Amino acid sequence: MEFWFSEKQTKDVKFSIRVDRQLYSGQSEFQRIDIFESPEFGRFLTLDGYMMLTEKDEFIYHEMITHIPMAVHPKAEKVLVIGAGDGGVIRELVRYPEIKQIDLVEIDDMVVEVCRKYLPKTACCLDDERVNIRYEDGLKYIRRCENKYDLIIVDSTDPFGPGEGLFTREFYGNCYKALKEDGIMVNQHESPFYEEDARACQRAHRNITETFPVSRVYQAHIPTYPSGHWLFGFASKKYHPLKHLREKEWNTRGIQTRYYTTTLHKGAFYLPAYVEELLKNVEKEC
Repeated sequence: MEFWFSEKQTKDVKFSIRVDRQLYSGQSEFQRIDIFESPEFGRFLTLDGYMMLTEKDEFIYHEMITHIPMAVHPKAEKVLVIGAGDGGVIRELVRYPEIKQIDLVEIDDMVVEVCRKYLPKTACCLDDERVNIRYEDGLKYIRRCENKYDLIIVDSTDPFGPGEGLFTREFYGNCYKALKEDGIMVNQHESPFYEEDARACQRAHRNITETFPVSRVYQAHIPTYPSGHWLFGFASKKYHPLKHLREKEWNTRGIQTRYYTTTLHKGAFYLPAYVEELLKNVEKEC
């Protein structure tokens, strides 16, 4: 008998992975948490039945949401990460010695504990001395911050349930206020391919464009995410993601990556025509 995990990506599309066994299933105050083990993708995490990461392809997402802004900002010393209880973003950030403080704000402590136990390759750096973990609502936390961070990484779930408020204009406005005068914010921007996801992209892009003077979108290809085509948002008070890319400086660091390169960095901001059209329709309204 075979066992399969299936995620409904639209009413007409399902994505399925054959599963060897289920390692964990639990219900937190906020969501259902499951860990599975599969022959193709290794262990993977789902929240409320939606794929969050797999051991095989998580490096793509975490490298692209972390190294893009770090290759642009000249001196990011204080970083806020909202969400990211799996630890993947933290793992990438601690590779930068100039970072002095990383505040991780995660609403669900059970996610962190489950990932520590079952996904140690991702959660391996949560105990770094620079990391402060706060178990609270990112929406409420960011309201109390002003001129505090050089970089904010919003590693949210999809724009419904616990992550819904992390896509609003109010939230992005509070992020703007929490950043220093040359601060950068990056966020996961959903997939542009399916209609419902594309509308979520447009809403997020509209809210960010109305808040930040610099707002660009970039892409990566992640096999286990809906359609495999995924977008990220880059928003800044000052720096342009291409004009201010510190290519030579980043390459001399010698950071070993499996997806990100500074050449890919530049290419990631050149979007397919259908995505450009999707975003232009929003920009015309703003």
